[in-house]
Amino acid sequence: MIEQDLLRRFLFEELGVRGEWVKLTTSWQAAKLHQRGSEIVQQQLGQALAAVVMLSATVKFKGSMILQAQGDGDIKTLVAQATDQRKIRGLVRGKENIASGPLEAMFGQGRLVLTIESENGAPYQGIVPLQGNNLAAVLQTYFEQSEQLKTRLWLFANATHAVGLLLQELPAQENYEADWEHIEILANTVTEQELFELDCEQLLYRLFNQEKVRLFDAEPVEFSCACSRSNIEKTLFAMGRTELEDILKERDIIEVNCEFCSEHYRFDKVDVENILSQKSTVPNSETRH
Repeated sequence: MIEQDLLRRFLFEELGVRGEWVKLTTSWQAAKLHQRGSEIVQQQLGQALAAVVMLSATVKFKGSMILQAQGDGDIKTLVAQATDQRKIRGLVRGKENIASGPLEAMFGQGRLVLTIESENGAPYQGIVPLQGNNLAAVLQTYFEQSEQLKTRLWLFANATHAVGLLLQELPAQENYEADWEHIEILANTVTEQELFELDCEQLLYRLFNQEKVRLFDAEPVEFSCACSRSNIEKTLFAMGRTELEDILKERDIIEVNCEFCSEHYRFDKVDVENILSQKSTVPNSETRH
């Protein structure tokens, strides 16, 4: 059975290197169903989703990791999110048709922001310039500058799959620098076709068959949007009565569309009044979303 919609982590038993592999199929189709753009634009979203799944598995937290790329070029915004439960969603906004090229040619001047929103602590955020041939190169720069960890990523996406491979050094291990150089040389022989076509075990054997590799249990990945009517209501309540009433004077109905899943929400004057009156009677009601 072909592996799909799975994340797999692995560890070199005798070397100071760890890694991750991901292949998204059904989850990738569901995520891009709600997004517009040419094949090139869609590929950027697929690569971002594969990346954020793997990156979210490199740290222990309860919450979500958000990868966001913003620029002033043809692609304005790219967002990919993965939770600690491997639930993913994403969006991309820009011109319909753009030419393939380095990130600066597609995004213009911009930056990549990596945010961890943890239920157990304050958000963490790292920022790097959006420069390089591809998203993998930017993320490698991020880890080297922010985490001081040598990291390599291979990210690809097509009409049917979004795939990724990540390798990262473990500095606590003895001789980790030599270990890293050795594994990196082997990994550099991987091809885009192999990542699309091979299962994790097949790929690891092809690349590292002379090494002792511990492969951990597969973790399923699925598309899931966190939007809900109750969350939208919290957002509306936070806007305040004056702003909501001004909107209703112009439109009679407040309409909210989720950019991740295309879910449509409608609130009329009665709905808004109900939101404001109910929320105001709840002590310490939460307005964060």
